[in-house]
Amino acid sequence: MPFDSHTWSVANLRTIFFKDFWFKFLGTSAFMSLFFWAYLFLLKNPAFPVTTIPLTVVDRWIGFAPLALIPYLSLWLYCSLPVFLLPTRVRLLNFGFWVGTMCLFALSIFYWLPNAVPPASIDWAQYPGMSFLKGVDAAGNACPSLHVAAAVYSSFWLFWLIRELRLGRRTQSFQVVWGIFIVYSTMATKQHVSLDVLAGAVLGTAFAWSAKWFDRNLKQVRG
Repeated sequence: MPFDSHTWSVANLRTIFFKDFWFKFLGTSAFMSLFFWAYLFLLKNPAFPVTTIPLTVVDRWIGFAPLALIPYLSLWLYCSLPVFLLPTRVRLLNFGFWVGTMCLFALSIFYWLPNAVPPASIDWAQYPGMSFLKGVDAAGNACPSLHVAAAVYSSFWLFWLIRELRLGRRTQSFQVVWGIFIVYSTMATKQHVSLDVLAGAVLGTAFAWSAKWFDRNLKQVRG
């Protein structure tokens, strides 16, 4: 039976999740690997002088929280969930095309306008997890925050897919709160500042709705 908004239910959730599993898993892995290669290359080799993003009053309100590292790192799981909830390859490719275009747009900004957040007055050596993060992902390529953009993009898609799957308000509330914690964690880990977050949220929203517009015309296409 083809999957559509009238036949989706909790009963066939497992079938949808494992449909084209290796296509989804390997495609997601390849995308993330390619993205991180480009992201880290630009981070370590800025083409132009790096601009420091200014702080706002919001950044003074939100203090450093070591435990925020947990939701921060959970982004990669969060972003993978919509992929495994999409029932057809055509819709999956539409999802991937728009998130890929969003990343390319942000990477072009990082190339032409490299930027970073101001250094925080924190001894990272006292926080091993944070110290590792700072060593791998320095606080550059900051604005717009792709961490936030990816979380917002995924949250919109999870909202739409959970509604189609009729998984209920608790599931919907859980994913929304999870997404909010990820956004919060970008500032609480001092990886980003509020202006980065705002720009990332706008970016994620714009590309999510662009993808949704095309998705409306693809729901009946069989993958």
